[in-house]
Amino acid sequence: MLFRQDGRALLHLDREFPNLRKQMATPYQPYTDTSPTPVKWYRTPLDRQILADLNTKSDAMGFLQALGYLGVLVLTFSLAFIATDHSPWWIVMVPIFLHGTVASFAINAVHELIHRSVFETQWLNGLFVRIFSLISWVNFPFFYASHMRHHQYTLHPPDDQEVVLPIRLMPRHFFKTGFINVKGLYDSLRVTLRYARGKFSGKWETTLFPSDQPGSGRSVISWARIHLTCHVMILVVSLYQGWWILPVLTSLAPFYGSWLFFLCNNTQHIGLQDNVSDFRLCCRTFTLNPLVQFLYWHMNYHIEHHMYAAVPCYSLSKLHRAILHDLPPCPHGIQATWEEIAEIQKKQDEDPGYQFVAQLPG
Repeated sequence: MLFRQDGRALLHLDREFPNLRKQMATPYQPYTDTSPTPVKWYRTPLDRQILADLNTKSDAMGFLQALGYLGVLVLTFSLAFIATDHSPWWIVMVPIFLHGTVASFAINAVHELIHRSVFETQWLNGLFVRIFSLISWVNFPFFYASHMRHHQYTLHPPDDQEVVLPIRLMPRHFFKTGFINVKGLYDSLRVTLRYARGKFSGKWETTLFPSDQPGSGRSVISWARIHLTCHVMILVVSLYQGWWILPVLTSLAPFYGSWLFFLCNNTQHIGLQDNVSDFRLCCRTFTLNPLVQFLYWHMNYHIEHHMYAAVPCYSLSKLHRAILHDLPPCPHGIQATWEEIAEIQKKQDEDPGYQFVAQLPG
């Protein structure tokens, strides 16, 4: 929590960020689209009442998803923390690795919460997006600006630079990042420090936050400073108490054990088509078992998510059933999905310009 019950801010955050309380209810800066060429996306026709029901947000379902995921995180954290005092190091590594496997999905929580569709009560979306942003090292104001572009112009460069095809993933990438991701830690720290200094670089960042609009990136800068302050506090407490395990289970948690996240999250667009106006051709849906789907915040239904982005993640399975008749064949499980991707990448080795064209009904 950023504030005590008496209203006083930890480390005087209210002084440096006087609008933070107000931003909790309206957590993101306005996004202004500057592209002159909107994409006319195909969307499967749905009865208006069915769509209205699917779009309905629920605080109860939001708590079930958000607190449920947070509860799993607390459980794995507790197991690892307790094990440090009662078990040899080689046993302690097991709950630590399990905790990292769960924590790596925190970015998916941030993703859902920036859509403001998890909770009906908007300040709850603002509260939980901050909690999961701290866990995942995601700067949620930047992610919001980038991701809104991604949805409007999915795989239409240069208007979408969040995901750019072709994407090439080999087994070495899995082993390099899926177990201990040193580069991910370095990049996250480097970028967060740069944002905290108010520095934006590269074509995508300067497109989202132009230099001639100096106030456009203020929330990105503010959050980077809050983020760094919180992780420094964790480090100070761990050094004072002698809890070496504390930063390992908090600040470092997104950077180890992410093998399952790698296998889920990298399926979304890889090998598919760019510059098309049909989400069925540029996004991939596949099925998962209920536990992994819950950890992944239901993003395996990625066509559905892009087609009707206002539908809460916990209703995407219902949307999937409602439009199933209009979807391409759907792989079942992680193995079948990656077998499909491997076949696509094999063809891309032979023909670098190859893109998989999904078979559409009719």
